[in-house]
Amino acid sequence: MKLITAILQPSVLVPVKLALAEHGVKGITVTDARGRGTQAGKTEFFRGQTYTVDFVDKVRLEIVVTDETVDAVVETIADAARTGEIGDGKIWVVDVVSVVRVRTGQTGDDAIN
Repeated sequence: MKLITAILQPSVLVPVKLALAEHGVKGITVTDARGRGTQAGKTEFFRGQTYTVDFVDKVRLEIVVTDETVDAVVETIADAARTGEIGDGKIWVVDVVSVVRVRTGQTGDDAIN
């Protein structure tokens, strides 16, 4: 099993969610995040004042998938989230040692499907 973590622009959350649903992914955890990457923040103007925003709003998606589906899910996320602009985000994958579904006690792949 693998944990896929994606940090993306909030504007692509709905297209990514729909693309993952078409791919059969059911369980997704989404949290608000703030970060700084290649774009190194941005400058905004408000009431005649210039402000530097160092941390940009993002969303963090976490999805646990089977080893067989990890490449397809990563590709689905990347394709749905890609705008071609700086700040599109990052996706990384790490091994998951164990998963337990609390309600039923199921473990392993049975707990994530």
